[in-house]
Amino acid sequence: MGWLETLRTSWDAIRSHRLRSGLTMLGILIGIAAVILTVGLGEGAQQQVSSAINALGTNLLVVSPGSSTTGGVRGGSGTSVSLTASDATALGDKSVAPDIQAVAPSNSRSESLTAGSTNWTTSVVGTTPDWLGVRARTLSEGRFLSNQDVSGEAANVVLGTTTAQQLFGFADPVGRTVTIGNVPFTVVGVLASEGTSSAQNQDDQAVVPISTASDRIFGGATRTSVQSIYVEATTADTLSAAYQEANQELLTLHHITDPTAADFTIASQESLLTTATSVSKTLTILLGGVAALSLLVGGIGVMNIMLVSVTERIREIGLRKALGASPTVIRRQFLVEASVLGLSGGILGALLGIVGALVLPGLISSTITVSPTATVLAILTSIAIGMAFGVYPASRAARLAPIDALRSE
Repeated sequence: MGWLETLRTSWDAIRSHRLRSGLTMLGILIGIAAVILTVGLGEGAQQQVSSAINALGTNLLVVSPGSSTTGGVRGGSGTSVSLTASDATALGDKSVAPDIQAVAPSNSRSESLTAGSTNWTTSVVGTTPDWLGVRARTLSEGRFLSNQDVSGEAANVVLGTTTAQQLFGFADPVGRTVTIGNVPFTVVGVLASEGTSSAQNQDDQAVVPISTASDRIFGGATRTSVQSIYVEATTADTLSAAYQEANQELLTLHHITDPTAADFTIASQESLLTTATSVSKTLTILLGGVAALSLLVGGIGVMNIMLVSVTERIREIGLRKALGASPTVIRRQFLVEASVLGLSGGILGALLGIVGALVLPGLISSTITVSPTATVLAILTSIAIGMAFGVYPASRAARLAPIDALRSE
């Protein structure tokens, strides 16, 4: 019996028990769909995290204050006031840090903004003109803050798109007045939409000169200290060098001889991305492992059905052997049947997974990425499962003696 005849005979055997074959394929179908969706969810999460972090700039360093201790109680990272505006100025000196392109100190606090009879509470960020380039932001209209705004403590503000819409609706906000902390500000620009990161809505903020924020809005310790310093390396390749230069300069400025006792921390986008990706991959592997269990159950179902099929077709096997069919031919037939069941379940499962990847994002607000490689591997896996769990039933059928099979009732 040739391969074509084997395929035809196997297909006829599957069609003759449609319900049983369908239920067998269902186990593999669900397993394959689950694997594709879980892997897609994991990859989608990794892409979201990567885009959110890379949106800040691939050559960005973020310097934060260390922890404070009050009454013997240690606060968390960022609670001290160890960073100052002079630190940011020193880091921007090319003779000190040649691999640093730009530096932008930043202070932020939640404040209520008022425009006419409308008010809105958002994050007010005090910074310098370099903030726009360091944070890889652009403007949709108007201009950004200038050095003259900072030196003159100008009451100018640049709004995020969400903040502008909440205060002015669809009217043009440029040139309008917004009151922040009883201080009237003139809107000079609107940031282009950036979207929402894991930390905050990047479109819901108001950016003002750092000098104005420190002296006329925030006051207190923020007159001299800063909450964070954004450092942009000249290129992504010089990020490590910029890190070393910033770290050494701050240690010198703060008179710290032991690097482990530093009162500041420096985080790079690369380290954040590596950590976030590692977490996403771990979750993907975990979810994929859980989904793979359903594939194992589907494989056991294939073996169960094939054993039943062997039992039901003992007389047929005996007759074919009596007519000259070799054990190899008998074994091949049952393996082909198991493979067809696995292939059919795999293709249907892949289709279901792809449909789910297209429909579910709109329901769960999460990106699902369909990987062609994962889809092909899933289908090949379903065939392998069908063959692996069909080996024992096929071998059992091949070992039947013709006389015993023909005498079977």
